[in-house]
Amino acid sequence: MNRFVLTAALVQRSALRYTPAGLPALDLSLAHESMVSEDGQPRKVSMEIRAVAIGAVTQPLGALALGHSGTFAGFLASTRNGRGLLFHITSVDAAPASPASPASPGAAR
Repeated sequence: MNRFVLTAALVQRSALRYTPAGLPALDLSLAHESMVSEDGQPRKVSMEIRAVAIGAVTQPLGALALGHSGTFAGFLASTRNGRGLLFHITSVDAAPASPASPASPGAAR
């Protein structure tokens, strides 16, 4: 099963574009920061991941302000050139209006 769920902040969004099939598409960057447990030891995790949204999910993502957090769900696939992964967002549950911490722009909660 290929299911990926990430709580992150929206740090970059391109202009709305359309696929050759006529579907709306958005290219995004998401930032995540958290503490996790690895082999019983705490570990700080921070990353930025490239993402794409196609279809109806572009509407709520287009309305989400930069720096705001949400829970993004979808799947991972390789990029067109096969060098890396791309997060394909299929749903989003956005936080009402809680911008990321000013001390660390783009940081997720």
